[in-house]
Amino acid sequence: MTKTPSKLNYIPFESFEIGQKQNFGAYEVTEDEIIEFATKYDAQFFHLDHEAAKESLFRGLCASGWHTCAMTMSMMVENMDLHGRSLGSPGIDCLRWLRPVYPGDILSVQMEVQDTVPSKSRPNIGVVTSKVSVSNQNGVVVMEFTSKGIFRKGESGLGLAG
Repeated sequence: MTKTPSKLNYIPFESFEIGQKQNFGAYEVTEDEIIEFATKYDAQFFHLDHEAAKESLFRGLCASGWHTCAMTMSMMVENMDLHGRSLGSPGIDCLRWLRPVYPGDILSVQMEVQDTVPSKSRPNIGVVTSKVSVSNQNGVVVMEFTSKGIFRKGESGLGLAG
């Protein structure tokens, strides 16, 4: 589990431009983690049992889509620790699991800014919409979603450090 840095760095809303891309992450998926996650949160046979999974559409043990979301969030938080944070998110849209994620896959993230909208009701913040693509080590996109992040404008006095 990642510790919260003593001083958080927030990314200003004004630093985002439509079309801007960022690539990060290298998350190695393990069999043990797939089974542990599935046992607790998504106990379907193709996430738990090698032999039974061979008879599934996936042709082998694979990660839950929800586990892929969790691994993606882990990479996103690690990236935030390095480059800066948002103020949170009102959610995601259009989540798609496109390909199975198998033990030994190494996942990475690409984010592309699609829109930036200043808040009308709160002039000190804005919302950045990004397309998030998660790929395996072969460059195959395994998951996509649209993410919305809330960012403060410049030094607009939200009372936050950084």
